[in-house]
This record gives sequence, structure tokens and C-alpha cells, in this order.
Amino acid sequence: MVIRVMPSRRDTIADDLRHQITTGNFKAGERLPSEAELATRYAVSTPTLRSALALLQGEGLVEKIHGRGNFVRRPHPKITYTGGGGEAPKWATPSAPLHMTARTTNLEAYGHLAALLDVPPRSPLTLTEVVYITHEGKSPHSLARIYVPHDLAPADSPVRHEIAARAADLRPPLAEVQERLSARLPTQEEATVLRIAISLAVLSLTRVATDVTGRVVEAALLVLPGDRADALFTTRLTTEERSSKA
Repeated sequence: MVIRVMPSRRDTIADDLRHQITTGNFKAGERLPSEAELATRYAVSTPTLRSALALLQGEGLVEKIHGRGNFVRRPHPKITYTGGGGEAPKWATPSAPLHMTARTTNLEAYGHLAALLDVPPRSPLTLTEVVYITHEGKSPHSLARIYVPHDLAPADSPVRHEIAARAADLRPPLAEVQERLSARLPTQEEATVLRIAISLAVLSLTRVATDVTGRVVEAALLVLPGDRADALFTTRLTTEERSSKA
């Protein structure tokens, strides 16, 4: 006996919208009809319509911009995170250079920040937090939070390389840089900032740099959408190491 499973209204709507997007009826960057209009067109409730849109958001075909509506998502080239070594992390993309917006805040090392900086939970340590959002055109590409002890941060600049240069002048040499990479679902805040579905996995990278005295001098929390990001780690062996492995 063959049992046929009828597609749900959500799946039928998603299939129709997907077809219209892939055939060019709705073009990249174009705003879709309002949710109320689409719900009326498909004769469904608004929750059912939003469920169908959520499927397309999870596939990376549609992005929801708060206060503006749902748009056909433009294809994005993948960004590559290049880690390893003591240098600051780098991003590379084959398209036009990404640009960054940043905001700087001073705060105390509490909760998860105390654990990240390896200081007591009630430590009086003041941190400079710099939040970076990289953009390709108007589309957000990645989110990063950098934490540096306040005495190592420049007072007048949120620019990443200037903070790194200032810290290098004021601290002993680095002894260790740990980078932990994982895949997870985004928080609601991350999904909103990056304009991605809450069901789309992100690459989450935690980078902690420690100097020769054992002090954590920088911690970075990076979030990159999983459908547009790669991570690259390269290990170069010295001549002696190659010989010993031969």
C-alpha cells in the first residue's frame, strides 16, 4: 500500500515563492509583497505565511529587515576567516573590500567576561569592548566583539589595527593564542544584526591571546553566518620539522 503525504500549506507556499525567486519573477534585492498581502493571496493565516517565509530565510533565499519587510537575498561570496599565529584575525573575500562600523564601550569584567579574561568574578578590571559589524554594501557580513583591558586600549580610536598596535606597545610579547571554532544557532540578537534566520547555523569563534606573564590581553568573539563563511588555518613547518617527519 502506498501512502501519499500531502504537502502542507506552508510547504506549498514556500515552493511557489522559491520558484518565483529562482526564475527571476522576484529579483535579488527586491522587496516581497507584505506579509498581509501574501497571506491574502495564498488564503492562509499570517502565522502560516510567516512559517513559509522562515523556510526560505533558512535556505538563504529571503532576508527579513526589521521595519522594512522581506527581501530576496542577494547572493554573497563567502568570506574567509584566516586564523593561526599571534597576529590579529583577518577576513578575506573575492569581492570588493568589506567595510566596518564600530562602537566602543567601557565596562567591568563580569560573568562570562570574567571567565574569558581569566580574572575573579568580582574583579574590578575595566575592559574596552569594541563591537564591529562588517558590511558588503548594505548587507551585514559578520559580527565581532573585541575585549581589551582598558589600560591597553587607545582612548580615541575604535579601529581594530590601532587597538592591536597600541596593545603591542604596552604589553609584554604574546605567549599563546587560542582559537576555538564551533557551529551553533544564532542568538536572536545575532540573527537580527546579521539579517539571518534563527534556524541558520553560524560559525562561532572565540580567540584569546595571553602574554608571557600569563595575562589575557585580548579576547575576541566572532560570529559569521554559516552559509557565507569559511575558516582557514595554515601550519607552516620549519626545515627541521620537515626532516624529523621524513
